Amino acid sequence: MESYALLVAATLNAGTVLALAALGLLINEKAGIVNLGAEGMMLCAAIAGFATVVATGSDSLGFVAGMGAGALMAAVFGALVIWLNTNQYATGLALSLFGAGFSAFAGITYVQERMPERPTFAVPWLSDIPLLGPAVFRQHPLVYLTVLFAAALVWFLYRTRSGLVLRSVGESPEAAHALGYPVRRIRLAAVVVGGALCGLAGAYISIIYSSLWVQDMVAGKGWIALALTTFATWRPARVLLGAYLFGGVTMLQFHLQGAGVELPSQVLSALPYVATIVVLVLISRNPRWIRINMPAAIGKPFYPGS
Repeated sequence: MESYALLVAATLNAGTVLALAALGLLINEKAGIVNLGAEGMMLCAAIAGFATVVATGSDSLGFVAGMGAGALMAAVFGALVIWLNTNQYATGLALSLFGAGFSAFAGITYVQERMPERPTFAVPWLSDIPLLGPAVFRQHPLVYLTVLFAAALVWFLYRTRSGLVLRSVGESPEAAHALGYPVRRIRLAAVVVGGALCGLAGAYISIIYSSLWVQDMVAGKGWIALALTTFATWRPARVLLGAYLFGGVTMLQFHLQGAGVELPSQVLSALPYVATIVVLVLISRNPRWIRINMPAAIGKPFYPGS
């Protein structure tokens, strides 16, 4: 039973990375912008956060540095696609490639670096509950804050005027512009916030999840987070559930290896991506359902003068 508790704990840890990045991308797409650069932003944020913790010993500053790196890259992306009307998909791919190359270059000197001693976290009293305590109540505070943020995002999108405006920009930017809303600035704000969340996810990987820096350590999590938004049909609560599902599949490979399951390691490593493809194929069987939930103007440029 202890091994299952460890699997649940690892699932929550891995799912937090995917949830943070996917919720950031969801905010982008609710405003009508598709950012394929999540992988690159997360990598740059991972090295920024790791280097900051090595230099200062402060996890909080590391998270801030990661969010800043993600927000900065997202701001550049936003300026290109929102004001210069470059192709969103090509620009996002370029951002991802740039992030992979730049993080590898900047991280050369940090490959052998070690962070200060890692603190341990536990919720008082609850962490002592047999099985449930080690599985759920000994997580980093950001794990719980991610759940709270998902709930807050649901409230923001569907219960506030600002959330309604954001969704209207993603549904019909022309109508929002006609009503006097600054569509471009709203989209840029959404892109920057989304980038900051992707940056936080990247910093979490290097500071908490792995506590080290290795080139390309994000290992496709940015792409899985991108697929999660479609899997969740652009609903924050479903994003959270999907993140834990894919986090569980990711951790399952290590659990199976530890249990002595005789499968090639390559097959086990491919499980998260196979699961992603299977889920997307199943969802694609009902295109009407996707059309109902998908922001109508997603991926489409907006020309205020037209």
